[in-house]
Amino acid sequence: MSDAPTMVNEYDAITQTIQHYIDGAKSGRGDDMKPGFHQDATIFGYVGPDLFAGPIQGLFDWNDQNGPATELELRIASIEIAGTIAMARLEMDNWTGHRFTDMLTLLKVDGEWKIMNKVFHLHG
Repeated sequence: MSDAPTMVNEYDAITQTIQHYIDGAKSGRGDDMKPGFHQDATIFGYVGPDLFAGPIQGLFDWNDQNGPATELELRIASIEIAGTIAMARLEMDNWTGHRFTDMLTLLKVDGEWKIMNKVFHLHG
């Protein structure tokens, strides 16, 4: 038997990383999200006609200002893994009245999955 992680273990590890993001959304605290993200992570998406882009700290700040999303309904719609990289699609309803689709790219850094980039679509 190999000591290499199984695919099931990798999916579980990615889900645990994403759970930090979910917990932070529900609590309204950016600090609760931070463990899931790489320190150099970025965010991109449109809020109306305006591009929301830059370091992931922008998400943490927005989340702190937006407050708790206690009624958030979230599904991880898919996870795809290729070696040390992965992509996850999330569907979120009622993030304080908003509906989002996120595409998260992840990288296994020093044995841990970290979200490197969040690209989002805010549904009208």
